[in-house]
Amino acid sequence: MPVQGERLKRCLSLCLWSWSPLLLLGLFSLHAQAHGNILDSMLLRASSKEAVESGKETSGSTAPALSSQRLLWCHCYHHCPEDSTNNTCRTDGYCFTMVEEEGGVPVQTAGCLGLVGSEFQCRESGNSRQRRSLECCTDQDYCNRDLHPTLPPLKPPLYVDGKIHHMALLISVTVCSIILGGIIFFCYFRYKRQESRPRYSIGLEQDETYIPPGESLKDLIEQSQSSGSGSGLPLLVQRTIAKQIQMVKQIGKGRYGEVWMGRWRGEKVAVKVFFTTEEASWFRETEIYQTVLMRHENILGFIAADIKGTGSWTQLYLITDYHENGSLYDYLKSTTLDNKAMLRLAYSSVSGLCHLHTEIFGTQGKPAIAHRDLKSKNILVKRNGTCCIADLGLAVKFISDTNEVDIPPNTRVGTKRYMPPEVLDETLNRSHFQSYIMADMYSFGLILWEIARRCVSGGILEEYQLPYHESVPTDPSYEDMREVVCIKRLRPSFPNRWTSDEGHLLEAYMSSPHVETRSTWQRSNQIELLLTGCSLEQLKM
Repeated sequence: MPVQGERLKRCLSLCLWSWSPLLLLGLFSLHAQAHGNILDSMLLRASSKEAVESGKETSGSTAPALSSQRLLWCHCYHHCPEDSTNNTCRTDGYCFTMVEEEGGVPVQTAGCLGLVGSEFQCRESGNSRQRRSLECCTDQDYCNRDLHPTLPPLKPPLYVDGKIHHMALLISVTVCSIILGGIIFFCYFRYKRQESRPRYSIGLEQDETYIPPGESLKDLIEQSQSSGSGSGLPLLVQRTIAKQIQMVKQIGKGRYGEVWMGRWRGEKVAVKVFFTTEEASWFRETEIYQTVLMRHENILGFIAADIKGTGSWTQLYLITDYHENGSLYDYLKSTTLDNKAMLRLAYSSVSGLCHLHTEIFGTQGKPAIAHRDLKSKNILVKRNGTCCIADLGLAVKFISDTNEVDIPPNTRVGTKRYMPPEVLDETLNRSHFQSYIMADMYSFGLILWEIARRCVSGGILEEYQLPYHESVPTDPSYEDMREVVCIKRLRPSFPNRWTSDEGHLLEAYMSSPHVETRSTWQRSNQIELLLTGCSLEQLKM
């Protein structure tokens, strides 16, 4: 707080400093306007004074009268008092003649100037800014008839009249306001940056009571699997890890939030930071990952989850293993495959999906789980070329004891491009868990199509494309997909080079309108037919 107070004082000082030129310019403008009116006011006062004194003389006032030897007769023109006769006036001061410019034309004025202050005015030189010149005399009566003042040379004026003053004032106010706004924006930006820094740079000085020094993530996870419930790390260990994470860089952003690469005790981890509006997705994904016996080599490794906040902001953290190759979508766009690499990606993906779909019976059993949002962007590629399934925020569980489908209370929906026909035409039996399994199998068939297109055979290779790229726009709507998949019953096209038995099998699988065919595909484990020439051990390497 003292540091923030100092920053606030510094910002206020900058604001006051930015307004000082405006104040000075305003004072200068007022001074220029006031100074130009001094002479006029004095001449008016002098004329009024002569009129009053003349009135006193004629009315016989008892006020002490000035001696007749001190009064001077002057010629007056355009500046005569009310009681003047024959363009003459009398004064105890000076006779004057003045020339000034009015509307671009010189105008001459003559008259009497009172004694008070007149000496100062008569000594003033010509004013080039107001184009005025004044000459005075006292040597004889009507001496000002012989005075012929001339206008001073014209110079480029900085301020000609009140309009220029107002314009200068307006410009100065605008400039100073822009400077002030810039300073305020700069201070606000720095303040918000300082405020948000703890969100993504959590220090390591937090309490490490629950994690002994020297323990790695692999050690902690192995201990939890061997001695714990099999549902992940203890809650206190998860919270400690979350507090000790150091955010390094942002590596992705989606509709749910952001993905950061972070470090915990030197080990790289992935941190999924959910928006507060996606709390249901965060809660569901955390719940699924902490399901008993959920851990599998082809399911993204879960490390910890935590809610962080101070009242003004809240962050929902999901910490998992980090895979530098990114998603299968990114990997296929930049990588070409041979047969072995293609089969390794396909086999590892289907192994993870099979583990999700399989129910494990026992005292600490695992329920069957359907993903509901399978796509190439939700499958990650490990360093060894195998895949693991991620993003379980929409997953559903099957509770076999009660024969119920546990559907999350989430407004999110799956990706329209990968939705099966029964979802698009709303014929999916939502109370039947096998329907969700079949929907996953359809989406996975599209993923296999994406993988196979990037495999070189006979020297031929297609560029990476999303399924139905030739039939729907980049971001298709429900109606777009329903028309293509359900009404026109189109499917992704197969290249001519896919002439093997495995290609025919995949084509039959993809084109089948019946979910039962996909069920037969899964139950008979036909994916192993694709492994001809490669042992399972080789594919797992």
